[in-house]
Amino acid sequence: MPVTSQPLGRRERNKQQKLDRITAAASELFAEHGVEDVTTQQIADKADIGTGTLFLYAKTKGELLLLVQNAHYAEALERGRADAETTPDALDAVMALVRPIVECNRTQVDNGRTYLREMVFGDPTEPHHTEALSIVAQTEEAIAAVLGRDGLGGAGDAATTARIVSAIMFVSMAATVNAASSTDAIVQDIRSQVSLLVPH
Repeated sequence: MPVTSQPLGRRERNKQQKLDRITAAASELFAEHGVEDVTTQQIADKADIGTGTLFLYAKTKGELLLLVQNAHYAEALERGRADAETTPDALDAVMALVRPIVECNRTQVDNGRTYLREMVFGDPTEPHHTEALSIVAQTEEAIAAVLGRDGLGGAGDAATTARIVSAIMFVSMAATVNAASSTDAIVQDIRSQVSLLVPH
């Protein structure tokens, strides 16, 4: 007998609607003004909820940024995976994975850099932080899969190399020296470093 999913009850629907409004409000305000210049009160007002309710969904502004950006990063990773699957050269395939993530990070530079800082220094017990770290792990798995596909070392070597590639990518995106750099310049910087690890 097949198991059918039950429709959401009124309470769950209300919670989901509030979360959707919070996400949309924070996304719009962060994109327009940058995370540093937006208050939680502005987000609550735009989402038409009280600040107390807002803090039930995210305890800090950093968590709100993670909530908003996680969805964008997950979409960027999926685009990169699709591009990598049709790219035969290992280095080009790794860079096909990396580029959409860099583009996502550079959509609003200050927000992208703050997102990376929150991932590293945020509260690991918060659910949006945990989700962000999961996206990093999925990125590393996707890179390792590309390397494994091309027979570049065993599974352990591919996973280690993927972790190094991920570190290169995140440091290049977060570095203050790169704050004014274009997406293409950062991608090229990452490529020049990764090319030392991945044969092409």
